[in-house]
Amino acid sequence: MRISALTLVTAALLGAGVQVQAAEVKYPLRPIRMLVSYPPGGPSDLTARITAQHFSEAMGQQVIVDNRGGAGGTLAVGILTQAAPDGYTTLMSAGGEIVIAPNLRLKLPYDPTKDIHPISRVGSSQLVLVVHPSVQAKTVKDLIGLARAKPGAINFASAGIGSTAHLAGEQFKFLAGIDIVHIAYKGAGPALTELMAGQVQMLISAYSSAFPHIKAGKLRALGVTGTKRIASAPELPTIGETVPGYEVLSWYGLHAPKGTPPAIINRLHREMAVMVKKPEVTERLVALGIEPEGNSPAEFLAQIRTEIAAWGKVINAAKIPRE
Repeated sequence: MRISALTLVTAALLGAGVQVQAAEVKYPLRPIRMLVSYPPGGPSDLTARITAQHFSEAMGQQVIVDNRGGAGGTLAVGILTQAAPDGYTTLMSAGGEIVIAPNLRLKLPYDPTKDIHPISRVGSSQLVLVVHPSVQAKTVKDLIGLARAKPGAINFASAGIGSTAHLAGEQFKFLAGIDIVHIAYKGAGPALTELMAGQVQMLISAYSSAFPHIKAGKLRALGVTGTKRIASAPELPTIGETVPGYEVLSWYGLHAPKGTPPAIINRLHREMAVMVKKPEVTERLVALGIEPEGNSPAEFLAQIRTEIAAWGKVINAAKIPRE
């Protein structure tokens, strides 16, 4: 019996389709590790735990959050690039290690547009400028006045060199024309702790992390970093109302190693798209000050490229030295 070439090709294509479907059906077969770029307690960690819970329930395998803070968030990205591209190691990042670090580190061991695969942005959020209650400033204008009266006397904390909090502070410093001093910590949690202890005077923090301490009177909020006031705290002005042109948004996104099969990337993206539309998940994210997104890998990559260029301009304008 003779088999035509067309029949063989058709059979091969059908077989390939079955293999792709099988790869999707069989994944995951064991627990998935979700690296987090910062220590427990910060917004990246909280976002990762919400995501891990949904993915564990939806995919039938445990997703284990693995906090690997250090080096301004770049340590975790480096670990991701060395992991097998099999879908069993992912990363929940914040913006700093993806779009800021390439502009600050001369020997960054990865290229975020080539060495890792974006899956989806969970969402974005405004930050809030907070000060220790001992600081004699009730408004952004007051804080700028204090800084101008005593150059170098106000220290501002961040989650590490190159973090979003760091660059948000540097942009504030540059646009307001003031001299404030950066103090880097190994994560958002430690930075908040030191601010509440009075070791530093100021921090531009994720709203979700700072809100409980603002409510308890341990911190004083002066303004938010977006272009519009936030619905949950309309009494807080935007920093841009006092410092024209000021705007900073933070975001949290899921990534996989370069070379991860498209079927697995698509599966993870689909789960993210479902997650951000679930009312109970949306409610939790909004409570953290995060606007859910769930965009596609291609859209996420385009955003990363745009933001790398934009932060490069901020860093050059502020004359921040590269390491």
